[in-house]
Formats: sequence, C-alpha cells, structure tokens
Amino acid sequence: MTRPLIPAQLLGVREFNERSREIFRRIVETYLVTGEPVGSRAVSRQLPIQLSPASVRNIMSDLEQLGLLTAPHTSAGRLPTQKGLRLFVDGLLEVGDISEEERSAFQSQIRTADQTIEDLLSQATAALSGLSQCAGLVVAPKRNAPLKHIEFAVLGHDQALTVLVFEDGSVENRMIGTPNGMTPSALAEAGNFLNAMVRGRTIEQAREQIARELDEARAQLSELSRQLIESGLATWSNETSESWAQRTLIVRGQSNLLENIGALQDLERVRLLFNDLENREDMLHLLELTKAADGVRIFIGSESNLSSLSGSSLIAAPYFDPSRKIVGAIGVIGPTRLNYARIIPMVDYTAKVIGELLARGQN
Repeated sequence: MTRPLIPAQLLGVREFNERSREIFRRIVETYLVTGEPVGSRAVSRQLPIQLSPASVRNIMSDLEQLGLLTAPHTSAGRLPTQKGLRLFVDGLLEVGDISEEERSAFQSQIRTADQTIEDLLSQATAALSGLSQCAGLVVAPKRNAPLKHIEFAVLGHDQALTVLVFEDGSVENRMIGTPNGMTPSALAEAGNFLNAMVRGRTIEQAREQIARELDEARAQLSELSRQLIESGLATWSNETSESWAQRTLIVRGQSNLLENIGALQDLERVRLLFNDLENREDMLHLLELTKAADGVRIFIGSESNLSSLSGSSLIAAPYFDPSRKIVGAIGVIGPTRLNYARIIPMVDYTAKVIGELLARGQN
C-alpha cells in the first residue's frame, strides 16, 4: 500500500511544496540506507529534474529551519531529525507487502504441531527477529486453559500459596493474603468450596461463578474461609483485567541491537535498552499501547518516553484471538535508521499469522 503525502498545512508552513517533499524524501531514503549525512550534490544527482546543488542546499536549509533536518557539522550534509522521520513514516513512506520468499522463510521456522502458545510465539518472534535483523518481542496472552484443581498452603501468618492445576497439565502458583488466625480446617473448607465450581472453567469464568455464589454460601462458610476466598477473588480480578502488567514478555534476537554500534554513547544506549528489556515492566506498558492502534504502531526515538529508546524505533502490532479480541502484541526494536518500508509489513504479517494459528486452535 502507498501512504498519501502529508499536506503542507500539517507542517504549519506553505513552503513545503512538491519539490521540497521530493528532496526531503531522497535525503531520508538515502540516510536509511547509508546511515551517513546526505549532501546537496548527491541529492541533485538523484532528482528527476535538473536542479543545481546550490538550489538543493537552499531547500535543505529551509527543511532544517522546519526542524526536519539537522547538520551534524557545519560543512557536512544533513540527517533527518526525529520529527523528520515521523513525517516521513506517516506521510511519505510507500509501504508494500512482504515478499513470497520472506513468507516461505517465516513459515518454515514455525512448527505448529503439538506446540504450546508460548512455544509458538517464541518461534514467531525468533523468525521475525531473524528476517528483520532487529530484536523481536511479543506479549503472550493470558492463560485461558480450564482449571482442574486448586490447593492452598500457608506460608506465614498473613500469606498463602494458591496452587492452580490446569486441565492441560500446567501448574501456576499465586500468592494471596490470608486473614489473621487462618486454620488448616478453614483452608480445607475454602478449597472444597472452590473446587466444587472451578473444574472445567477458565480463571475468568471461575471468578465470575464464585462471585455469584459466594453470597448465597456465606451462611455455610466460616468467616476465615470466606475471607480467604475473597482475597483470592481480589487477586484474580486484577489478573483478569485489561492490564498487561502480569503477562509474559518474550524477547529474541537481542544481539542484533549490538550491530553497527559506532560510538560509546550508542553502546550505553543499547546497555540501557537491554536493562529495560530485562526489567520488562516499561516495555510491557509500551506494547500495551498498541491495543489502541488500528494495525501497526510505530514509536520513534523519545516518543516512547523510554530513555533507552531515544536512538531506537519500536514497530509493533496487536494480534487477536478467534473472537477478534486483542490478546497480545508482537514487534521489533531496532535503530531509528530502519528499513521501515520492509519491516512494517513484516510485523503486520507476523501478527496476522499468529492470529490465524490461534483461530485454528494451535497450542
């Protein structure tokens, strides 16, 4: 697909005419390929019309005044600013489609038979990372397998371990608060009450069922058992909310971020980015913002409000479950000097493939 040119009024100036757009586009495209400042003589050779280097320099100077270009040195060529890259991506970039060769390479790296959702997402992220030569990351959906059994174990005077056993054989442990004076009999009573209604239900379905029946069963339950169940309900309510804070973040291909580091400040930026990827919380919050996007969303540099991404770009897209509900997001992180035209459709394609596999019940 081809994106429309940004009208001049969106820049707040009238001077951004067709000629200025063409020169600006050539500078950005050359920079994305070479990573070097682009001079007026090189631009004049690329133009389809006859225009002297002096005339090109004048237009480049105007673009610099608009905040779209910057000159690293007085006699050097120009580089696009973050504002310039944003304008280019939103209005001047021509985005095509992923090639058949890339589709085949991607499909060959994903084995769908007898794979868990986490394994499938890990393979898809590794494939996307390899094809894009960026770091790939994905937010895994919340577990939706039906429950089989619940057990409690007291850990201290105010904490208990809840053991959730799912019908797919997986086990999860959750910490919950306990009322003062919790007794083994109250634990057993709470466990019996919960197990009577959780089997065959997902956590969200079980939570809703328990909340409906707890009031009716209040007279039959001891006060300690009721408080323990309500503490569990409060914990599950937070985990089944729309927040992605408790989800799993899978990262692949981090070593790609170390490619083409040319200065100590670049190395420090990548070190900070590795820390953010390791801590995960800020990155999960950033990916959660893709829920509001219609398709691919692009964060360039400091737009993400993460200092570690000041010299990087994040391209991400949400993916859907069979009911068309957004359940996660997948994307890549790389330098701002990315091949956006190639990587944007690649991320979009990967998100759609994941949705299709989820719809087929591959897990």
